[in-house]
Amino acid sequence: MNERRPPDSSDIPPLLDRSVLDQFTEELEELAYTKAFFDSFIDLMPHRIERLRLALVAGSFECALDAVLSLKSSSQMIGARRLAGLAAALESGIRDETTASNAAMLLPRYAAGFINDITQCGDLTCNSLRAHC
Repeated sequence: MNERRPPDSSDIPPLLDRSVLDQFTEELEELAYTKAFFDSFIDLMPHRIERLRLALVAGSFECALDAVLSLKSSSQMIGARRLAGLAAALESGIRDETTASNAAMLLPRYAAGFINDITQCGDLTCNSLRAHC
């Protein structure tokens, strides 16, 4: 198995892409809608991360893939580039290296390698979003 790890510090993108945030705000045309969407993203973050952690620890390929895609796509939508990058790296490992015969062994290792970094990045991202609103 290739040990997949989060990107090293030289490859770390910004927490938030301000141009995506600005475009998102412009497209919604109403600051209240933007704030409600960001608040929803923030409120759902602990659930998304816990769902991902549980799926990885349980060794469930389908649930882990669904959870990481949810985290990645929601992060991309609001411009949370660093969090989306971590989710993409984890997704790549899950897709490229996990099979039915090794999921129970491999996926918990991904939990150990990614969940702390994803949790910390999620917290930082949510704090930055709060400051943006």
